[in-house]
Amino acid sequence: MSRRTLFVTTALPYANGPFHIGHIMEYIQADIWVRFQRMQGHTVHFVCADDTHGAAIMLRAESEGVTPHELVARVAATRPKHLSGFRISYDHWGSTDSPANTALSQDIYLKLKKAGFIYAKPVEQFFDPVKAMFLPDRYLKGECPKCGTKDQYGDACENCSSVYSPTDLKNPYSTLSGATPVLKTSEHFFFRLSDPQCVAFLQEWTRTDARGNARLQPEVFNKAQEWLGKDGKGLADWDISRDAPYFGIPIPDAPGKYFYVWLDAPVGYLASLKEYIASGAALLAGETRSFEQILADKETQQIHFIGKDIIYHHTLFWPAMLKFAGAPYKVPDNIYVHGFITFSGEKMSKSRGTGISPDLYLDLGLDSEWFRYYVAAKLNDKVEDLDFNPDDFVARVNSDLIGKYVNIASRAAGFLVKHFDGEVHPGATDFIRIFDAEKVGAEVRAAWGDREYGKAIRAAMAFADRVNEYFDAEQPWAKAKQVENEQVREQLHQACSICIAAFKALTIWLSPVLPETARKAAKFLRTSEVSSWNDWWTPPHRIEVYTHLMHRIDAQQIDALLEGPKAAVPPPPRPPSASPTIGTPGTSPPDSAQITIDDFSRIELRIAKIVNAEHVDGADKLLRLTLDVGDGRHRTVFAGIKSAYRPEDLIGRLTPMVANLAPRKMKFGLSEGMVLAASGDGPGIFLLAPDSGALPGMRVK
Repeated sequence: MSRRTLFVTTALPYANGPFHIGHIMEYIQADIWVRFQRMQGHTVHFVCADDTHGAAIMLRAESEGVTPHELVARVAATRPKHLSGFRISYDHWGSTDSPANTALSQDIYLKLKKAGFIYAKPVEQFFDPVKAMFLPDRYLKGECPKCGTKDQYGDACENCSSVYSPTDLKNPYSTLSGATPVLKTSEHFFFRLSDPQCVAFLQEWTRTDARGNARLQPEVFNKAQEWLGKDGKGLADWDISRDAPYFGIPIPDAPGKYFYVWLDAPVGYLASLKEYIASGAALLAGETRSFEQILADKETQQIHFIGKDIIYHHTLFWPAMLKFAGAPYKVPDNIYVHGFITFSGEKMSKSRGTGISPDLYLDLGLDSEWFRYYVAAKLNDKVEDLDFNPDDFVARVNSDLIGKYVNIASRAAGFLVKHFDGEVHPGATDFIRIFDAEKVGAEVRAAWGDREYGKAIRAAMAFADRVNEYFDAEQPWAKAKQVENEQVREQLHQACSICIAAFKALTIWLSPVLPETARKAAKFLRTSEVSSWNDWWTPPHRIEVYTHLMHRIDAQQIDALLEGPKAAVPPPPRPPSASPTIGTPGTSPPDSAQITIDDFSRIELRIAKIVNAEHVDGADKLLRLTLDVGDGRHRTVFAGIKSAYRPEDLIGRLTPMVANLAPRKMKFGLSEGMVLAASGDGPGIFLLAPDSGALPGMRVK
């Protein structure tokens, strides 16, 4: 396999506010792909920057009594928390308000002008006489020229959906000052997007890349062809200038004129790369070439991850600008487009209180790798919206990551450490044959590379299911009681070692999504071999004592996340010691902080009789318990104890339960309480039981 150089970016966030969850979703998508490519041995330069220019930032800064530079700096200061918190592995984060971006934007403009692709013509626009500025459409309102509806914006009517020119508005007014605008003429600069050379280039560029592969996803290609129009006559020239006052980059040969933000914003990709190379940091990754040499190399691939709302700019303006500016610039090789992230089927909205805040997510102490995994499990290579459903989030993470993945290490490690001093059996490589690991690894690898993340996750979890089934079939807990028998001891050693070897393979396959968990797993496995894809098949030689790699999601944390910023008080640290296991999956043990007797008295613990127990269709860990608590009715509780008990063995048993816990609606029904069981870092779940003589309904004090 040849070594590739990949220049990868994500869409630049507008620097008028902190990241929203849509930003984080996109960054995670790109980061997973970047981490996977690095594991293949490729050189990846992963950069992004703040998009800092435009009238919106200028006016917001003015309203807050600060300069645009101060506003941008304040927003930029919020970035590191989220990028590091969600483990996004950018090499460099820049700003479009930088000397590098100014120089590159002006250079591209001058090259385009010299090539004959820039011209000037007068444009008539509305002008606010009070603010002394030309008005962008978003700051202009009036009556719709079609239906007469008042307070409509300068480009489209929300009532009748008509599209029109701002000068068609009736009784227009400025939303900035309330003044009646006046028409004024100003000279603007245009890029000849409709030039036959541009059209011919874009018709070819949108179809295939230099390797003959599709450059765009089918949905994106179809949209680009729609914009190009029949015979390429759908494109209009692009207005690339704005008049002072404007916060942006000055046009070098036109005093008082500035580049429209959409010209200099994507140039920020290049500026960020140039700053990264100039800083010398790339040398640590073995990159010795200059910025210009990297772009000039035909083997360098320029990849952009963006949302579906900015396809037009990235599939028409951006490649045409780069093409006709010429060397050292190169056109993008691929534009990878994703959909939006929705919340329980609805568009996320702060005003409606729907959605989740990445800032609050981190403040509440939620594991960022839970979110990374959930996003990955739902992403594919299509332009589809991704829905965040809180109940599905809890169920998927707890079932897959805890119940399947880390469960393998948790169950097998104790036997290896206790009986074999952590040494892994030489026959552990049998996991490749037993679980058809070579085929699975190839499937996962292909899916990551094709951005079919959901397919990769499904293949990995099916593999984890087979490993857990193997562990159950081998019954190491039974073999451990016969370790004096050399043959049984050998079987125990090899079975647990096979599971640990499979766990290592899973760790490598999932490490693009779970980088921190992989780092901790490498320490447990006493190996550094989790950063290269080709190391998945090599079992470790010895393991450490198992400690928690990840814990279940606490449903109360999710409730706090949905409640909003007022809940942003970080939870106390989770105690490392064994503690009660809650009957409803996804909840965490109580913290170890001291409580008063009054606090304890609020918890109503009562003895319950299990009158029925049964499996739950579609649930890997749950049993449905029907309980008699002595109050004349039966209660249903879902308990995560399926791995430890057969339903028929539970019927008639007594056990304590939390009787005054608020009912919780789950995927499988309503859970009306919580039974108590003990568990620790090692295998085993142990239902608590009272002494003989206790009766249903008795209070536990």
